[in-house]
Amino acid sequence: MTATARRSELGSFLRSRRERVTPGQVGMPPGLRRRTPGLRREEVAQLAGVGVTWYTWLEQGRPINASAQVLAAVARTLRLSDAERDHLYRLAGVPQLRSGVEPAPGIPDELHAILRALDPLPAVLVNARTDVLAWNRSYGAVHHHMVSASAAERNTLWYLFTAPPEHSRILNRDEQAPEVVAGFRYRYSQHPDDPQWRDLVARLHDASPLFARLWDTEDVAPPSLCDKHYDFPEIGELRLRSTGMDLIGRPGIRLVVHTPADDCSRDRLDRLRTRPVDG
Repeated sequence: MTATARRSELGSFLRSRRERVTPGQVGMPPGLRRRTPGLRREEVAQLAGVGVTWYTWLEQGRPINASAQVLAAVARTLRLSDAERDHLYRLAGVPQLRSGVEPAPGIPDELHAILRALDPLPAVLVNARTDVLAWNRSYGAVHHHMVSASAAERNTLWYLFTAPPEHSRILNRDEQAPEVVAGFRYRYSQHPDDPQWRDLVARLHDASPLFARLWDTEDVAPPSLCDKHYDFPEIGELRLRSTGMDLIGRPGIRLVVHTPADDCSRDRLDRLRTRPVDG
C-alpha cells in the first residue's frame, strides 16, 4: 500500500467512525440541521483539542504529521475500540504496537506429524493472510473442495465468500462474516506494502458483494475464531468448535483445531471421514 493509498484509507476510516458517533454520546446538543449522521468535523476537532483545518486535512488524506498523543485524543473522541485505535495508528504510520507477524516459513515435518496425530479432529495450519498451509485428513474431509483447489484459492477467507453453497456447506456464513472481515482488516493494516495482501482484498472485493459491503464499512476488530455450522447431504448438520494456537518459534503460523460440538456431530464427522480425500 502506497503512502497515498494509506492516507486515503485513513480518511475513509475516520469518516466512517465520525458518522457513527452521535452528539448525545459526547455530551453535545443534537442541533436542528445535520446533513450527515454523527459528528461534524469541527465538533471532532473541538472535542479532541486540535485545529479544525488540521483534522479536515487528516480526513482528506493530505500528507500531514500526526503524533501519537494527538491521534490518541482523536481516538478517544471517536470512541474507538482498542482494535480500531491500533488500526488508526498503523494507517497514520505512527508506531504503537509491534506487529510480530512475519511471512510463514516452510512447514517442517514435525508440524505435519502433529496434524496427523490430531486426527480425527480436523486441524489446519494457516498464516496471517488465512492461506491454508497444511491440513490433516479430517480437515480435508470437511473442506474437500478448498484443499483440492489451486494455491491461490486455498484460503479460508476466499472459500468463505466465494465457494458455492454446495461446496462450502456452511450454514452460518452470514453470521460470522462481519467478525471475520473486521479481524482480517486488523491484520491487513500490519502488511500495508505486501502485494499479496492487496491482491487478495481486490479479488475478494470483485468476487463477493458481501465481502465488498463489509470491507467498505471500515470495521476493525481483533481476529477471532468462529464456530462452524455445516450441512452435508450425506450426514446432516455438523457443528464444530474452533480453537487457535500460535506456534512459538514459528511466527505467522497458527494451528487451528476443530472439535465436535456434540455427540451427533462427533458421529457425523466420523462418517464424513470415510470419504476419500487427498491431503
